[in-house]
Parts: sequence; structure tokens; C-alpha cells
Amino acid sequence: QQLTQPRSAPPPHPLPLLQLTMQFSKAILLALVALLALVGLSEAAPRASASHILVKSENEANEIKARVEAGEDFAELARQHSTCPSSRKGGALGEFGPGQMVKEFNDVVFSDEVGVVHGPVKTQFGYHLILITSRDD
Repeated sequence: QQLTQPRSAPPPHPLPLLQLTMQFSKAILLALVALLALVGLSEAAPRASASHILVKSENEANEIKARVEAGEDFAELARQHSTCPSSRKGGALGEFGPGQMVKEFNDVVFSDEVGVVHGPVKTQFGYHLILITSRDD
């Protein structure tokens, strides 16, 4: 009786493996390009920080604005009068980018003068007095 050894399969052709590797590399490259584009956009986008006082009526907003213009502290008036939870921080909203706030608020923060109290600005939430504290243009 003659013993034969089983034939081993021929080695796989390198072309499919090469194609798979190239597709994988292309996917990684595209992901890296997308990530770099996002990082670049976030650095290029302007950032701003602002504080605000939110009240229900335009009349109340005007009265508070007059007090600020007379020298009263904006943050203290925010603590006393604002209906926004940010009142606990003197109205400070922190840093944000364009489009993160409602349009009327956003338009003021990213176009008007820094360091000045603006408003009243009417939004769906009520009337805002907005103090733009910083902006990177």
C-alpha cells in the first residue's frame, strides 16, 4: 500500500490581499483627512464668551440696562433678576461658537462690540441683556 501525503493548497494569490490592504489604507487615509479637516475648522471658527440677563419683559430689561449703565454690577444684577440658570454664575455662559445659541443671540454676540451691554434682544425665551466678554474673530 502506497501512502500519499495530502496535497497542500497552493499559497493564496497576493493580489486579493494587496487589494484588501489598499482599501483598508485608503479608509484610514480618508478618516485622517476628515479628522484633520474638523480640527482645522474648529481652530478657524470664531469663539466668544458672554454673560446675559434674561427677563420676561422688554420694560424690565430696559430698567436693568439703565442700572448697569449707571454703574451697578452686571453679574450681581444677573443673580438678582435673571430667570436663566446661568444667574447663579452672574449670567456667565462660558465659551461657545457660532450657531450654538439661538439666532438672535448669536447675531449680537458674533457681530456687535465686545465689552458693551447690548439689548434688550428678544428671543423665544424672553428678553436678554447681553454682555460680550470676549471674541476671537
